[in-house]
Amino acid sequence: MSRFFRHAGDSDSDSSDSSDGEEELMSSDDEVLPSKPTLPTAAKGMDRFRVGAGGSSDSDSSSDSESSDDSDGENDDDEPQSVRIMSAQEKRLVEMEATGKVMENALKINDWVAISNEFDKLVRMIQRQHNVSEPIPPFFVRTLVSLESSVNNALAKEKEAKKNTNATNGKALTAMKQKIKKSIKEYETDVNKYNTDPQAFEREYAALVVRDVPVPAAGSAPRLATAVVLDGEPVDTYTTVGKGGKAMQFSSEGILKTLQAVQEARGKKNTDRAEQIRILEKLLEVAVTSYQRLRVLLALVSSRFDYNSSVATHMSIELWLSAQREVDQLITIVTSNSSYSVQEITEDYDELKERSPEDPEESGGVVRIRGSIISFVDRLDDEFTKSLQNIDPHGTEYIDRLKDEKVLYCTICRAQAFYESTNQDEPLGRVIMRRLEHIYSKPDAVVQALEATIEASEIRPKMRLAILGTTSSLIHALCVYLYKSGNSLLRTRAMLSHIYHHALHNDFHTARDMLLMSHLQESIHSADVATQILYNRTVVQLGLCAFRCGLIKEAQATLQDIFTTQRVKELLAQGVHTQRFQVLTPEQEKAEKQRQLPFHMHINTELLEAAFLVSSMLVEIPLLASIDSDELKRKAISKPFRRLLDFADRQVFTGPPESTRDHIMQASKALQDGDWEQCRDLIQSIKIWSLMPEAAAVKEMLAKCIQEHGLRTYLFTYAPYYSTLSLSLLARTFSLRLRTVTSIVSKMIWSEELSASLDQSGGVVIFHRIELSRTQQLAQTIAEKVGAMVEQNEKALDAKMGGTGGWGDRADGNKGEKRGEQTQERRGRGERTRGGARGRGTRFAQGLGNEMPSRTG
Repeated sequence: MSRFFRHAGDSDSDSSDSSDGEEELMSSDDEVLPSKPTLPTAAKGMDRFRVGAGGSSDSDSSSDSESSDDSDGENDDDEPQSVRIMSAQEKRLVEMEATGKVMENALKINDWVAISNEFDKLVRMIQRQHNVSEPIPPFFVRTLVSLESSVNNALAKEKEAKKNTNATNGKALTAMKQKIKKSIKEYETDVNKYNTDPQAFEREYAALVVRDVPVPAAGSAPRLATAVVLDGEPVDTYTTVGKGGKAMQFSSEGILKTLQAVQEARGKKNTDRAEQIRILEKLLEVAVTSYQRLRVLLALVSSRFDYNSSVATHMSIELWLSAQREVDQLITIVTSNSSYSVQEITEDYDELKERSPEDPEESGGVVRIRGSIISFVDRLDDEFTKSLQNIDPHGTEYIDRLKDEKVLYCTICRAQAFYESTNQDEPLGRVIMRRLEHIYSKPDAVVQALEATIEASEIRPKMRLAILGTTSSLIHALCVYLYKSGNSLLRTRAMLSHIYHHALHNDFHTARDMLLMSHLQESIHSADVATQILYNRTVVQLGLCAFRCGLIKEAQATLQDIFTTQRVKELLAQGVHTQRFQVLTPEQEKAEKQRQLPFHMHINTELLEAAFLVSSMLVEIPLLASIDSDELKRKAISKPFRRLLDFADRQVFTGPPESTRDHIMQASKALQDGDWEQCRDLIQSIKIWSLMPEAAAVKEMLAKCIQEHGLRTYLFTYAPYYSTLSLSLLARTFSLRLRTVTSIVSKMIWSEELSASLDQSGGVVIFHRIELSRTQQLAQTIAEKVGAMVEQNEKALDAKMGGTGGWGDRADGNKGEKRGEQTQERRGRGERTRGGARGRGTRFAQGLGNEMPSRTG
């Protein structure tokens, strides 16, 4: 019988009681062994420094003393038995030997199924040895050599007695042959060393085994005494150890070898990621050359990003800050030393050896190292966004985390300066886009604070795109550079960010013209989800800009489509819209959460709804007053507003307004009744206006709009009851100047909304009554339907032929109109119509309201 399972220190007289005792000690929680260690130890006198006698009970002491007297009679009853705490390495070795004994017993009965299972377990244990950088024990090598001979003998016997062989056992034996062959090939070097000189192989391993553990001083790092054999004589040395009791030496000479071992263990099962990070931090401290620091930094930053498991939502703040500082250090090294270049594609990216620009192998005197700085910057930005998504925005922790945006912005600008100096266009465009995303939606004061951090860190002199001046000039310069980029996605996002910035600063006409000329509305449906979200945010901000500028119809038409979907929060990535019978899979729910924007980038949906409903009120109420037919009244411009208004009309009792909607609905009723003052007071009492910039100017603008639209509503409502009406009386009733009243009435007469004439000498409005016959009304209806059919056919033809006409082309023609509004007004007042078609010069908001996409993908 082969004795390859025996350790060098084992004796032939080991009893079954001792083996049972070892197995019992292995499974115990306190992991305490008798003073007979498996590995070679120092003299017995040193053991008393490892022992504490106070932890054992009286019964244990008595039982120990009795067993001691029975065995050798050398210990007195009062002397406590010596015990020793096992190290992690010793526990692994004991576990391997226990597995070897099971394999030995299975080999006696020719049970190759059990041997195969235990061998798999043994291989996994050896893999853990690799992960913690421990040498291969001789026990495993002896096992491989002996198992190879045992498998060959068993196969030979099986060939002779094939009829009596168990099929399952035979398959296991064949599988063991393949496993042994694979393992011997993997550990070929160690097997050859062992076959050449087994004793020398064991002595080499014993030189690395822990011999003694002295008591460390208070506050000092734990140290191990190791016995190293030099020239046949043991030399005692001390090395710092990490978790698990393994000894590692850190020096500039062996830094690349240690780094290679860490990289090989990366991603493997049972790899301690925290231990890898600590090792790389030590390597960074002892790194001497720029090449060594670059190699260690690239591995260290990657290890920090890999530290979190897939279950974790985001990196911890301490880990993120460490990665950010190391990325800064990495950029600083490659910027200050042009002899080293970090590139994503290199020839020998797997080779770790000391390299310098003076080597003749290096082309052009530049050492090219495989890595990606822009990927690190992207990951830092993404992890920063993830952390904001998962922190409670109403607590102080969110504010503290948001302060870290300054250091992230400095890192982005530092990367921009590096790529500008090295003329790398593709990563430069990506990093400029990252910088733009941090400033396009922020007020000028916040952007100036971020730019001040660049001044303090002295990054600006190194940048070509260093714009000194207003925020708008900075964003303009960044966007113009991206417009010239070859990446269509970057151009699209830059355009949307530029439009958003103009809308944020109340430059409505510039933002509108840019959106029309870009033709983004035609291709946005094929863009990625993040770009579609940015498009929705830009359109919404454009509508708010029109509202702040007093362009009520443009604001209503711009905001209408997104409110028609009733999924405002989902389209703006500010919440997940859950339908009644819809169940999201975990993957879909995770994807939805990852799309959500941080809280500080949200557009207040209540403020958005207030602007939309007030704009709809000022557009719909005069229109409703101009229509006499109930059938025409059912054709609404703003269906969400009309639905709320109908619900309010059905209420039996109306109490004081509580919400924003209640204020607007009651203000709408007051406007319908001609009480514009009550309407103004209700609208101005809405508290949400305080969140809008220049709230006082917005309230003043709303009061003026309510006065003007109240006049229009009054004229539409009471025109059938007057033959003439004094302009001065209208001016006093609605607190408007006579010139303003004259202007409003003139526009209504010119646009054929009001069938009347203006007598300026008498200062009155003369109303005309023209009653349409039944035939004329039917002809008018047919003309409207024919015009609608023509418009639908032309749209279908454009879609089929692949027409690329923009919003501006359709808005300038006679097909992109809201015919229903004007036709309904003319029909209700008995006016002359031209078949529902209008001439050129239509308003932008009408075309925008017809053509704007209402949902994202």
